[in-house]
Amino acid sequence: VQLVESGGGLVQPGGSLRLSCAASGFTFSSYYMSWVRQAPGKGREWVSEINGGGGSTYYADSVKGRFTISRDNAKNTLYLQMNSLKPEDTALYSCARVVRRGVAGNKTTREYDYWGQGTQVTVSS
Repeated sequence: VQLVESGGGLVQPGGSLRLSCAASGFTFSSYYMSWVRQAPGKGREWVSEINGGGGSTYYADSVKGRFTISRDNAKNTLYLQMNSLKPEDTALYSCARVVRRGVAGNKTTREYDYWGQGTQVTVSS
């Protein structure tokens, strides 16, 4: 299994970026996939998730309405379109394969078994 992210960079506040995650070594369409980010000095933060067919998407409140997750199963590629970027979006963004989903109270829980190396997104003027 291999996950390789690309598309990060330096962008001004209000700008846009599109991240990609190329997957290989498994049946991509059979898995939920997530984007997770980690800012300097902070823990990992779940950003977004998409089901195997691409018809169901989920977002953290902090990015809802600004980010769009999608996938192309024919190309084994996951995407994250990020618009209206803010300085607080600065982080290392990684894609991850979801191996298990559950519910704890009113929250969805996720377990991951494979991660990419990440792509850095820096939002600064």
